[in-house]
Amino acid sequence: MAVAQKMLSFMENSSWIRKMFEEGARLKQIHGADKVFDFSLGNPNVPPPDLVHIKLRELVAGLTPGMHGYMPNAGLPETRAAVAAQLSKEKGLALSADQVIMTCGAAGGLNIILKSLLDPGDEVLTPVPCFVEYGFYADNHGGMLKTAPTHDDFTLDLNALDQHLGPRTKVVLINSPNNPTGQIYSAASLAELAELLQRRSHQFGHPIYLVSDEPYCKIVYDGYEVPSIFALYENSVIATSYSKDLSLPGERLGFVVVHPQAADLQPLVGALTLANRILGFVNAPALQQRLIAGLQGLCVDVSIYKRKRDLLVASLRSAGYDLINPPGAFYLFPESPIADDVRFVGLLQEENILVVPGSGFFGPGHFRIAYCVDDRTIDGAIPGFHKALERAKNL
Repeated sequence: MAVAQKMLSFMENSSWIRKMFEEGARLKQIHGADKVFDFSLGNPNVPPPDLVHIKLRELVAGLTPGMHGYMPNAGLPETRAAVAAQLSKEKGLALSADQVIMTCGAAGGLNIILKSLLDPGDEVLTPVPCFVEYGFYADNHGGMLKTAPTHDDFTLDLNALDQHLGPRTKVVLINSPNNPTGQIYSAASLAELAELLQRRSHQFGHPIYLVSDEPYCKIVYDGYEVPSIFALYENSVIATSYSKDLSLPGERLGFVVVHPQAADLQPLVGALTLANRILGFVNAPALQQRLIAGLQGLCVDVSIYKRKRDLLVASLRSAGYDLINPPGAFYLFPESPIADDVRFVGLLQEENILVVPGSGFFGPGHFRIAYCVDDRTIDGAIPGFHKALERAKNL
């Protein structure tokens, strides 16, 4: 067969998210869209702030020669400067445009980071549950993904992480607020992690980089804040996007920022910039870069997601589900009432409810609900969640 065996294997074990999303489309054709309740895909449904479209119209109305042309691979200087200025306020650390690389979303950002840091056989360690494509990203650049469990409430287990660190560990990759759990890693646990990485870096004779994947960093509730890794650890890099906080996932715009005191700062920034080019991204979308330069600090109305979260948590708990009340992102990760989470997801599917099994996130025994959906979907699904749980009790 002409197709690479590795890709055939990846296709066989590819993302449950897309599988369930496609199943939802099939069921909608059979039953009608109003009879199917799809929680499979983290596709933001809260509209972007009005200013996004106002600024976009202004840009389009004022088209100038060269607006759509090539630019420095790291991005437009004025956009990078605007991002750095906003980050300096948010992180409490003086950052410059020279430490910022505009990317094709957080996924593009993570790929240029791993391309820049990994030699063949190097390891990327991440706490689980986690976004399943981390493994593919590591493989893209000759690396191997290693996983370490978290506590029952999905907070960091430092002992487990320490046990999985080794001489080939080059990157520890965290995601907070987390997809799929919505958990936020505390400042105290991140400080412990920073101390651990400093100690192990010295032991192994090379820096272990802490990489933080932060597309949900502004989607937080109940007074929670997302601690900055830059305040705790110098060998750190942040990748993020505007997909969630501005509801612009299809525009594929994000950035990478490197701590100004990181080891080998200039070679690393140079490698990131080159990786942006040679991986085929070339540069982040020009029009979106021009747009975002004037929208720093803006965010969608997070209270809309909070209301959806509160409704679902209360309804599921009243039915008998066991789950944490997540402080961030727009996901719930309840415990499956039976050990086989895939089978339970099948029971929900029989009620025309589409969710993703926790096994797809290295979190077996749970399932993920993406509640970035309209209220009709939530209200219509609640009876089916109750019925599926009752059926599971009789298995």
